[in-house]
Amino acid sequence: MQEIESPTASLQLEIRDEILLVAINRPEKRNAFNDDLVLGIEKVFENIPSQIRCVVIYGLGKHFSAGLDLSELKERDAVQGLHHSRMWHRALDKVQFGSVPVVAVLHGAVVGGGLELASACHIRVAESSTFYALPEGQRGIFVGGGASVRVPKLIGMARMMDMMFTGRVYKAEEGERIGLAQYLVEEGQGLEKGIELAKKISSNAGMTNYALMHVLPKIVDSGQNEGLMMESLIAAISADAPEAKKRLTDFLEGRAKKVGE
Repeated sequence: MQEIESPTASLQLEIRDEILLVAINRPEKRNAFNDDLVLGIEKVFENIPSQIRCVVIYGLGKHFSAGLDLSELKERDAVQGLHHSRMWHRALDKVQFGSVPVVAVLHGAVVGGGLELASACHIRVAESSTFYALPEGQRGIFVGGGASVRVPKLIGMARMMDMMFTGRVYKAEEGERIGLAQYLVEEGQGLEKGIELAKKISSNAGMTNYALMHVLPKIVDSGQNEGLMMESLIAAISADAPEAKKRLTDFLEGRAKKVGE
């Protein structure tokens, strides 16, 4: 266990073996986002240490993140608002399309910008206290941190419309059922589960993890013919890697676990 310097007091960083733990550290603000936190996330994911194979991000205190810190909200004209939204896009793209997979451990509020961050991660573990909302529709504004692209891919456009039209709040069990999280655990067990999953992810072949992060999204967004061609290319490249060949040999010769063991 090794603490490392963070680019902002709004984040705490710790290394455990091949896993980087990133803690959102604004509990007095329910871990609400300000520009310092967004830019801090960008810097962290731009500078992942070379030994790291997976990141786990979570919130200190009672919440993952309650969204935008309205006390620091500035009045912006349309051009300034556009650039501010694009700053969020740039930062969260570094999470989704960075160098290593990211596991989000959720509890309490996962609201607005908190859900935008969670949806940029690759695996989401929700504790029983988790609740999800997109209150922007009730406040006369629109999401600006990537939710309109990422959240419908998790739950469908109709459900996101419902969340914004009506202010609907999804509790933990409902959220896991509709796809906002892949895992649901008891309160206080999220970080342990997140680290367990991060260890499994870290043990994968690097090319497989890269393909899942960077190629699979492009396949999903493409037409069928283009998607199948990309699949063939990445399958051939992955299978040709020395690590993949060794793993296949280990399986064929009985040195690797079978599915379910």
